[in-house]
Amino acid sequence: MSATAQPPSPPADPPRPGLRERKKIKTRIAIRDATYRLITEQGYEATTVEQIAEAAEVSPSTVFRYFPTKEDIVLTDEFDPLLEEELRARPADEPLIDSLRYVLRRVLTLGTQEEPEATVLRTRLMVEVPSVRSRMMESMSVTGRMLCRVVAERTGRDPDDLDVRVYAMALIGGLQEATMYWAEHDHRDDLRDLIDRALTTLDSGLPRETRDPA
Repeated sequence: MSATAQPPSPPADPPRPGLRERKKIKTRIAIRDATYRLITEQGYEATTVEQIAEAAEVSPSTVFRYFPTKEDIVLTDEFDPLLEEELRARPADEPLIDSLRYVLRRVLTLGTQEEPEATVLRTRLMVEVPSVRSRMMESMSVTGRMLCRVVAERTGRDPDDLDVRVYAMALIGGLQEATMYWAEHDHRDDLRDLIDRALTTLDSGLPRETRDPA
């Protein structure tokens, strides 16, 4: 930027959602909060959709309209659209792995700050409840398709290109395993550091471990 150039104007605030959309968001949050509270109190298997509906003050059909399955209530968050938006905003010439490292740290920081208990509960259930883990793997494929689009744009390839799909799903697998590792080890580590470590392994490969001779 030259010395005489004016700095860009700050971006305008995003438009506020309309009343209908705000009501939908409020209902989604009420259902999720009720679900987390009931699961914390009585366990996952003992918590029914009917109980969730009563606690959220909605009908069971409303619960299913927002979340097709009980597992979806646990797993759904609001961060996939943010992840895609943030990745698209990164410089086009930035290595994709660096863009992911930066954006994932931002998104994870936001998630753990806004929903720390929910994040821990969600990942614990991924490890402990087979149906949640199975649904998680299905939902991660949606994130994988989003990554395919971003990778394709960065590389000038088709989103359905085999190399693009392999690369994107390798990233998804790495993120999934880092998250599972975090939960399996009682959430002791910083999840952001584990994600960084997973991305480094994917980028650099797995070195052979050297052992001292006996």
